[in-house]
Amino acid sequence: MTSAGEQLFAPPRRIAAEAVRQHVEQAAFLWAQGDTWGQEDPPDETVIGEIGQRVEFNLDGLRIAGAAAWPAAERQLDDFPDKGEFFVVGWMAIEQGDATRIDQTVAAAKELDERRGLVGALAWHQPPKIGHLVRDWLVAPDAFKRYLAVGACLEHGVDPRQLLARLVKDADAPTRAFALRLAGRLKRADLAREMAAALESEDQIVRLWAGWALTQLGSGDLARVQLRKAAVAGGPDALIALRAAITAGPEKDVRAWMGGLMQSVATAPLAVRGIGMLGDRSILPWLIERMEEPYVAVAACAAFLELFPEAREETRMFTIEPAEIGAVFAEHFVDGFVSVTVPERAQAWGRERGLIQA
Repeated sequence: MTSAGEQLFAPPRRIAAEAVRQHVEQAAFLWAQGDTWGQEDPPDETVIGEIGQRVEFNLDGLRIAGAAAWPAAERQLDDFPDKGEFFVVGWMAIEQGDATRIDQTVAAAKELDERRGLVGALAWHQPPKIGHLVRDWLVAPDAFKRYLAVGACLEHGVDPRQLLARLVKDADAPTRAFALRLAGRLKRADLAREMAAALESEDQIVRLWAGWALTQLGSGDLARVQLRKAAVAGGPDALIALRAAITAGPEKDVRAWMGGLMQSVATAPLAVRGIGMLGDRSILPWLIERMEEPYVAVAACAAFLELFPEAREETRMFTIEPAEIGAVFAEHFVDGFVSVTVPERAQAWGRERGLIQA
């Protein structure tokens, strides 16, 4: 065994600097790509899993390089202070147990309000590796650290027990919302009163996750109005609110609500997407008709993939060139990059599998 003195005077590890730089760049790019794919509607879990394997391959290279990889990682973060780069630097600091660099990375992320990368770094490590950080950060005066700690608990499904009762009332809205989400995932029925109280919060994100948490306890009726408002309001969390509103039920009432949404061009895409969340595969003929209507075609594609995930293998059924479907589609999507289903191919696919009567 090497003594402490021998380690102190050991020569620095020699590395192939270019190879290490590539590992840093690839790990950052791939993790960010996987994270973005995870937010797609609906996400392709197979692709995300394959990307994760490639991330791990590059992290192995950084494990071998050890502390000698820091110059490349820091340069990459300076040049591109995005979520993927924060993931790599955060992961390395935790991997090497470097408390100073952990603090520096958290401070830099806080300054830019970049949260996803560090939560991802905490998620990548096993709970025993990050346990001491999470325990300290759950009670930290710094709301940013509390947010990261709750995020780590959420990613690993860990219950902070009595601390969660305080966190679901946290003064910081993002931390409180994250804590409510964790309470819902853990089905902490003892916190139902706090969830219901959070429906009156001034912060929309808090109201949303309070409503979502209540649906996980089977008490979505208390949050139905708030969830439907959040879904119709749009924004990045609209689909989360929509799914929770559907879970809140009852199904007959949900179908009537979505029937009303179909009456407006502005809300029809939400209705089409929501109908796909009901799990009724018999609606395929109706869904194909919606694929022919540009203003709901993207929602119809997402609903189709949720109901029939096996269809992903038929790549020719989808196109990123709407003009392939017709001039009306080309005009409607002239300013955006979208993926839509080619209705005729979906029709043929359904008939081949007996899902649509010939």
